[in-house]
Amino acid sequence: MKNSRYSILFEPLKIGPVTAPNRFYAAPHATGHGWNQPHGAIALRAMKAEGGWGTVVVQMTEIAPDSDMASHPMERIWDDTDLPRHAAQVEAIKQHGSLAAIELAHGGMRARNITTGISAIGPSALPVLRPEVPTQAREMSTADIKAFRESHKKAAYRAKQAGYDILYVYAAHDLSLLSNFLSIRTNQRTDEYGGSLNNRLRLFKEVLEDTLEVARSGAAGNECAVAVRFSVAEPGIANGLTHDGEGRDVIEALAELPDLWDVNISGWSNDSATARFSEEGHQQPYTEFVKSVTTKPVVGVGRFTSPDLMVSLIKTGKLDFIGAARPSIADPFLPNKIQQDRIEDIRECIGCNICVSMDSYGLPIRCTQNPTISEEWRRGWHPEAPAISRKLQSHLIIGAGPAGLECAVTLSRAGHKVTIADAASEAGGRVTREARLPGLNSFTRVRDYRMQQLSSNVNVDIYLESEMNAEEVAEFDSDTKIIATGATWRKDLVGSTNLAASDTKTQIFSPDDIMALALQDIPACNIAVYDDDHFYIASSIAELLANVGHTVTYITPMPTIATWTDHTLDQQRIIDRMASLNISMHPNTVHKPDGKFYCTLSGKCIRIDHSEMVFVGARIPVDDLYSALLKSNTRHLYRAGDCVSPGIIQAAVLSGHSVAKEILNGKKITTQREQIALQQPVYPS
Repeated sequence: MKNSRYSILFEPLKIGPVTAPNRFYAAPHATGHGWNQPHGAIALRAMKAEGGWGTVVVQMTEIAPDSDMASHPMERIWDDTDLPRHAAQVEAIKQHGSLAAIELAHGGMRARNITTGISAIGPSALPVLRPEVPTQAREMSTADIKAFRESHKKAAYRAKQAGYDILYVYAAHDLSLLSNFLSIRTNQRTDEYGGSLNNRLRLFKEVLEDTLEVARSGAAGNECAVAVRFSVAEPGIANGLTHDGEGRDVIEALAELPDLWDVNISGWSNDSATARFSEEGHQQPYTEFVKSVTTKPVVGVGRFTSPDLMVSLIKTGKLDFIGAARPSIADPFLPNKIQQDRIEDIRECIGCNICVSMDSYGLPIRCTQNPTISEEWRRGWHPEAPAISRKLQSHLIIGAGPAGLECAVTLSRAGHKVTIADAASEAGGRVTREARLPGLNSFTRVRDYRMQQLSSNVNVDIYLESEMNAEEVAEFDSDTKIIATGATWRKDLVGSTNLAASDTKTQIFSPDDIMALALQDIPACNIAVYDDDHFYIASSIAELLANVGHTVTYITPMPTIATWTDHTLDQQRIIDRMASLNISMHPNTVHKPDGKFYCTLSGKCIRIDHSEMVFVGARIPVDDLYSALLKSNTRHLYRAGDCVSPGIIQAAVLSGHSVAKEILNGKKITTQREQIALQQPVYPS
């Protein structure tokens, strides 16, 4: 490698009977493909192996039909019919020299079993840990516990037969039957599996010993390693594990049993906190003790993207492996880029959790930074390899926002000539503006990565403060014209719960106005922030206004605050932050043209003292340039991003990438579909 400063990251390291080729560890995470979309899942994980991740772990894998995660498409290893799919996955990962690992799991009180119709099970007869599902778990008998152990053992045998190098015992994130037994919240038993920590730990230890037995069985050279994934702390959860209490006690009790400890914090919103509310390496204060109580290698996560921090964690004895889920999604080739001393080419995770939000819908993951994720098999997209081009052309792109920049990067990598023009004085469009709001600074990575790629390409010219009209664009000498002029926020009360434009007596500001104003120069006043967008913008604007001395009231017609941020795991943190700033919050409250607010439940008028209102609702595509060019019959005209359909930043990046690929292919993009082959149909008589 070129830079010896990072050489420690590429040292081989033993994990029990197997050896990882380096210290980069692609931690398990849901892909949204699940057991019934194997091609997509396999290609996604194989891409990580190709990108240099020395160990690639397959997501939570259901061991039996009574662990059906329903709308969250997981992997399955219920019986031998699942083996061909897993064998193909192992082969794809190992083809690039990586170790293949599998996270064997039983969802316990998180498994709804809606598909299978089997009752959920847990240590005690309590409601399942999904408030929206009105059902309870059946308290497991000793016979049930024995059957569960046998199911886990059979799954481990199948995983070993499929060729996995590492078998996981999973007790993390409150998503595991083993963590249900460990927790005093969910384990209210009085037998040998309940009460004291030793009793609550009993099943965990038994399953770990069962798995070790499977892993070490068979002929010499056929052994595999056993890893434990465990959440050492549950910050903010009443009666939860703590890293200086029972979480540490569990590690000490089992310290030398597994071949590797994969440690994190729980629940998922703590483990995968957004960049708005957490820093890189935010889990270290909780997990760094683990190395002091075990001689076995330890992997941890924390949205690591800095090579220098990675090296520091290894050299200071805090971790042996650098674990990553979201950074490995944003850039599957992160390890290779570090090894090749191409640090500036790393596509850093911005911690927005769009990938996480897709899991809420049970869909293949998306990523703001990496538009090729989940398209490796469906569309044959590669995050690094230049697209194959029919012929070299020149292109004019109007707009240097996320869509325009991504389109330019994709075209220029294929050797094409690209000219970008933008009326603004700096590139980035909406990401530059939004990154100035509290907690959103990481959004600049979307701009900075693409500007770095373009600035080093001799085929690219970028002209800022260069507004072009339709005639100038039409006359510009290029083979194509791509319009990526974005969108503007509306002020006419049109939003997701109100589709009719209306006037109001209240002074209205839009998010565009707020992001353009020097707020410190405005006298302190009472401002209402009306959220009919329901993502992050309104709450971040409310925080900004409160920070500069305004009295702020947050209002939304929805029954919850910043509703869509529940999918990105930061809704509760947003509520806590606004409460800490004394921002009054009014859900179920609608603004009407008479300038008054009304409760949507009672219909009664609510008095809210305010002199101005920031309305966060719908946006209007800035497509007048595109429309004018269309009317003038400009040939080879395209548009991308928010000027087509305003949405989230991820959608704009994907749109820009898709337009570029369509141009390079010379035709509409085709998508492969996963098709399940029918067996001989058997119908009941």
